[in-house]
Amino acid sequence: MMRFFLAAGLTTSVWVLVYALSANIPQEGSVTRVTGETATAAVAVGEETSAAPSLPIDTRERIKHVALPSPLKAIYMTSCVVGTKDFRADVVSVIDDTEVNALVIDIKDFSGTLSFNPGTDSFWYPAWENARCGARDMKEFIAQLHAKGVFVIGRITVFQDPFYAAAHPEDAVKRADKVTTWKDSKGLAFVDVGAKRYWDHIIDLSVTAYNLGFDELNFDYVRYPSDGNMSDISHPQAEATQYGTSQEENLEAFFKYLSTALRDESRYAAAIHEGERQVPVITADLFGMTTTAQDGMNIGQVLERALPYFDAIAPMVYPSHYPKNFIGIPNPNTQPYAIVHHAMSEGMKRAVATTTSINAFTHERIGTSTPAIYAKQSYPPAVLRTWIQDFNYGGTYGPKEIRAQFQASYDAGVQDWMIWSPSNRYTRGALLPNVVTQGLGE
Repeated sequence: MMRFFLAAGLTTSVWVLVYALSANIPQEGSVTRVTGETATAAVAVGEETSAAPSLPIDTRERIKHVALPSPLKAIYMTSCVVGTKDFRADVVSVIDDTEVNALVIDIKDFSGTLSFNPGTDSFWYPAWENARCGARDMKEFIAQLHAKGVFVIGRITVFQDPFYAAAHPEDAVKRADKVTTWKDSKGLAFVDVGAKRYWDHIIDLSVTAYNLGFDELNFDYVRYPSDGNMSDISHPQAEATQYGTSQEENLEAFFKYLSTALRDESRYAAAIHEGERQVPVITADLFGMTTTAQDGMNIGQVLERALPYFDAIAPMVYPSHYPKNFIGIPNPNTQPYAIVHHAMSEGMKRAVATTTSINAFTHERIGTSTPAIYAKQSYPPAVLRTWIQDFNYGGTYGPKEIRAQFQASYDAGVQDWMIWSPSNRYTRGALLPNVVTQGLGE
């Protein structure tokens, strides 16, 4: 190799130029003279040349992601099941053997604790340290799913969070006295929708999850609380915002803030993301009745106020959750096709519409007529997903009832679905066999 020596008095900038010119050395062992003003700047001596200066090596971890499947067909896995290898293997076998191509895994469930270790320096570490369930090998498990071509969705319960509320009571929903933490009928506390500090914590958790390997972040319990003593409840932080007691506006403000933050690629720069996207798919679960109700139903959820901020909205249109005589059906649970078809058809109409009577941040009023009409964006059918009931609540659900929900969704123009089974035991007979082998190179 040739060695170059810096001549006395030579400036650094000139030396860089000389070094660059030296790249024209014809062969090892020869002597090269640089002509012109730099002729005396360097002398080539010996038989070795210096190696080119090395560029900085990017040591960030490379995270592989699976593209969003179309149509998406997912099942759900709890934080306890993901931490129990035998049980989770049984759930994964459903994916291996059937048409299912995606898996929803709890990141943060109703308890407020986490299913994976976010790192000891994370704000969320205590929520992992105190978790009763979870997977120490979550990252490796996600990689195994990716190797099969499985799209991995992380579910985050948002405002239902008793763990955070206990640690930070100042951010909790309060009783009417505005001091005591309010709890629902199950004894679970909620975080005040207006607690912006908590919004940032949810964003940080989302970034951590995407950098771990999750392909999508699915937000549940994005609502005001219900199912408790609603006459003894207050939301001091939400009520102190510019939107005051408007649940719908306060919730939309959260949706907007969350969406803006999570679509910022720079937030995920701690890792190199390999795939079609550099940001996660983001989705939200809404009450099934949001597709037919025109107001926030005392929980703040309005379909049109959520659509602009997520890649997809998944209404939980479980037939068992509809009231008696809904659309004239005495017991909705006995008519899964009719309930799901009506609910998703109405949701589809509202999603694709270009006008609406519902006001929202992104809507513009047309004229001055009363009642008001607003212009809105028309969304493609893929903006909706159907949550499918695979559990017995007020009746027995088997292959027939589950397939009826699939067909109802398809007939309503919605091709994507996710199956909810709290027990994580799925009715395989309702699913088509997997005729195409999943997995790389197969």
